[in-house]
Amino acid sequence: MNLSEQLYNTAIENAQKPAYYFLDQSTSYGELDAAVTKFADGLHKLGVSKGDHVAMLLGNSPHFIIGMYGALRAGATVIPINPIYTPDEISYIVNNGDAKVIIALDRLIPILEQIDSLLTNVEQYIICETEPSNEEVSNRLVPIYSKMKSFAEVVAAGNLQFKGPVPDEDETALILYTSGTTGKPKGAMLTHRNLYSNARDVADYLKIGANDRVITTLPMFHVFSLTVTLNAPLISGGTLLIVPQFSPKEIFRLSQEYEATVFAGVPTMYNFLYQYPEGTAAHVQSVKRWISGGSPMPVALLTSFERKFQVKVSEGYGLSEASPVTCFNPLDRPAKPGSIGKSILNVENKVVDALGEEVPVGQVGELVVRGPNVMKGYYKMPEESSAVLKDGWLYTGDLARMDEDGYFYIVDRKKELIITGGYNVYPREVEEVLFAHSDVIEAAAIGVPDSNQGEVVHCFVVKKDPTLTEEELKAYCTKHLAKYKVPARITFIEELPKNTTGKILRRALKTKMTQ
Repeated sequence: MNLSEQLYNTAIENAQKPAYYFLDQSTSYGELDAAVTKFADGLHKLGVSKGDHVAMLLGNSPHFIIGMYGALRAGATVIPINPIYTPDEISYIVNNGDAKVIIALDRLIPILEQIDSLLTNVEQYIICETEPSNEEVSNRLVPIYSKMKSFAEVVAAGNLQFKGPVPDEDETALILYTSGTTGKPKGAMLTHRNLYSNARDVADYLKIGANDRVITTLPMFHVFSLTVTLNAPLISGGTLLIVPQFSPKEIFRLSQEYEATVFAGVPTMYNFLYQYPEGTAAHVQSVKRWISGGSPMPVALLTSFERKFQVKVSEGYGLSEASPVTCFNPLDRPAKPGSIGKSILNVENKVVDALGEEVPVGQVGELVVRGPNVMKGYYKMPEESSAVLKDGWLYTGDLARMDEDGYFYIVDRKKELIITGGYNVYPREVEEVLFAHSDVIEAAAIGVPDSNQGEVVHCFVVKKDPTLTEEELKAYCTKHLAKYKVPARITFIEELPKNTTGKILRRALKTKMTQ
């Protein structure tokens, strides 16, 4: 079984049932599946064959759902990309991922025009109209950009009788790029079995079913959203309440008007909902499952949110390499604040020492994972794949401990990962940009606590030109990094603290912040 096949089966059984609401307009499962089939055939007619790679630069919209499921039905491998990435970041992922086709928002046309000559493998751009009658965009596509077609045009060219290739469950369905310690993103190859099994097991564990209406506000290109608020509900016959851009006011409105039953978000979202003055328990009384992930939720926020809205929040854990979910606090027993819960169905977690041996209860070690959800490796990176996939186990790089009841707790991040607003930022990624500046001698990035984002990036820089200012360096970073990766603060210092081998002592920098 795979996602596309299961969507087809769900549509047969629930043809008239709403699959999603978008801008207060409903689309049935029958209509969704028909659009997916026609888009798949449209891709096929554009020359997309089994195994080709299709990149998507899209936000939360029907375009994303139809585009992803359509590409999968056509036999392609999908590469979701954050649409707010800079041209440099987009170019790297598209080229490294060998994308043949890009599906993108019409507002990104200027960026695509700018980087087109760099994208050596791209043969076709499919442009998604943000306005149904955007004649200006439609008129520009053919005469100016011969490689561009509109999304609607591709769907219209498709045939409902199209039968795509049947994929093997171990073939790559998605490549999700996640930041790496080398400073360049790594593409986690997730198979059809990875994606389907995790969506199925999450739906079973969190009891997401046909009667649920799921608020889909997490970014669809993010693996947390892909599994929990998109795939799990769709394969179960639930209904998505699609939120184009997170807004507390809109969350409370949708919850009340459509009697939402499930909300999933990162701690930052919970904080904004908690702080929103007009939000009350009455607005969310229909929501029975509150799900948090992406980064650890502060216990103080967890307890305050639960008290204000008279609900219980289930916190979990996952990573792109595991499709992503491995743990969640169970719904049928009290949650443990600060814990990521227990292993979900069909997934094993354990804590090991440096030799890979399981450590005693309560002792800290590295969290490792095994199950049908674990990726088959990083795209074109065999050495990096071997470093994290050992004897059937995925080494997460996160330090954790397990209590006597089988609940896991994340203690620290072995990889020096910074998580801001639910997004991953690796220090080296930011440092690479800073090092490229002609007036920067040394740079180090760390994560510091932030009441809104959980963490933000703080950089320490040794500068060559004494007149270089923090504002100038931030402006430089903005040109080369996505907004959430840009340092919130830059501190200039005379020298970075290092050990005897020359390695920067990040912990010393964090200590400096508290002094």
